[in-house]
Amino acid sequence: MSEKAINFNRNAEKVTFDKEHRQKINFNISQYDKAVEKGKQQYDHLEIAKQRAANIKHKSLAQLDKYLVEFETNFTRNGGKVLWARHAEEAATMIIKLIKDEQVKKVVKSKSMTSEEIKLNEHLEKNGIQSLETDLGEFIVQLAGEKPYHIVTPAMHKSKEEVANLFHQKFQTDTESTPEQITAYTRALLREEFQQAGAGITGANFLLADIGGIALTENEGNGLMSMAFPKLHIVIAGIEKMLPSVDDLDLFWPLLATHGTGQVMTAYNSIVTAARQQSDSSTQMVVVLLDNGRSKLLEKSRQRSALSCIRCGACLNVCPVYKNIGGYTYDTTYTGPIGSVITPHMQEMKENKHLSFASSLCGACTEVCPVKIPLHELLLLNRAQAVSEGWTLPKERFVMKNSTRVLNNRRLVDFAGAGTKNLVLKYFFGSQWGNRRILPKFAKKSFNQLWREQNS
Repeated sequence: MSEKAINFNRNAEKVTFDKEHRQKINFNISQYDKAVEKGKQQYDHLEIAKQRAANIKHKSLAQLDKYLVEFETNFTRNGGKVLWARHAEEAATMIIKLIKDEQVKKVVKSKSMTSEEIKLNEHLEKNGIQSLETDLGEFIVQLAGEKPYHIVTPAMHKSKEEVANLFHQKFQTDTESTPEQITAYTRALLREEFQQAGAGITGANFLLADIGGIALTENEGNGLMSMAFPKLHIVIAGIEKMLPSVDDLDLFWPLLATHGTGQVMTAYNSIVTAARQQSDSSTQMVVVLLDNGRSKLLEKSRQRSALSCIRCGACLNVCPVYKNIGGYTYDTTYTGPIGSVITPHMQEMKENKHLSFASSLCGACTEVCPVKIPLHELLLLNRAQAVSEGWTLPKERFVMKNSTRVLNNRRLVDFAGAGTKNLVLKYFFGSQWGNRRILPKFAKKSFNQLWREQNS
């Protein structure tokens, strides 16, 4: 078992029985659930909209090479610049160089899970560049020295009292500050930072091939200001974010808003095609397109549909495992069902195969997905790949081999009575089953025996 798997099991055990943590997460997710149910009412035929979105993403992934070239051609023609990064380290190096070339010492960042993926803040700090998160949730976890807890809601694990105490420690604000007061204080604080920053870094919810632009959706306006104030705007985006046309946004923006936050539409939706067309030629916009294992996943004809993800976070909010073990237990950038599917491919199966086994396979994630990714099926495919590549433990292989041999043979199944079978289960398979689950018990008579008696 890998060290990551050992830590995963240890942390899952700890967090699952933390009643205070569970109470906070379940409360926050319950508020989300109410909003989403209301947001879905805007659709007459939600399943048709989801299927259309799935079809567009399937087309985009099937012809991704074509659309990437089209995007670069059009974006460059618009006055922007495109850089291609094969892995996280290369992307971070490119961004650091862009910032240093402009002699920038301070950057403002809009919320971006892709920047978390490449550990951009750590790289900026090592190079003496001050980086400030401007999304309120991201700002809170940055102040706390933590990572985002959730794809959409970075500070979901914190209560309003904890946030008030954090701001009191950092800025000497009142410990009784309300969320509205904290938001107003942060807004005033960040306004100055936007004006002073030499570069702004954002992600992209979608890349638009036909116009050579990016689409960014947010609720606070910090993304807009990260693009508008600094002279250098850097976008970091995974290559899978591609959409064939700007016309596709009328479908994807409402789906993302509804499944992400329960809104009909998010407050700010921006389309940016290149650098600002002004006489000041020093303004520039650069898009860094990140692979970082995505091509490896794209090669797999069945699992590639996971790249359709629009990062709405809906699968996390319905997942019974996520709601119990929390976001930090995964120890990955992308958590929950979607993270468990893509992480073993984008990183290493050997070190991350345990994630695909940490699922109840209830199918709730598949049902809620706005682009119809069959997440529970992909988790099973990951499990099968982990087994076929030999990343299971010897005792796991022994148990599976011999249990399959017995269960496929009626004579072996009926060889002993129920009492003997229960003893064998307890002493030979109990540790594999887990000490937090009750072992099933064999009935005194099997179905086969009952059938023979009733039909003799």
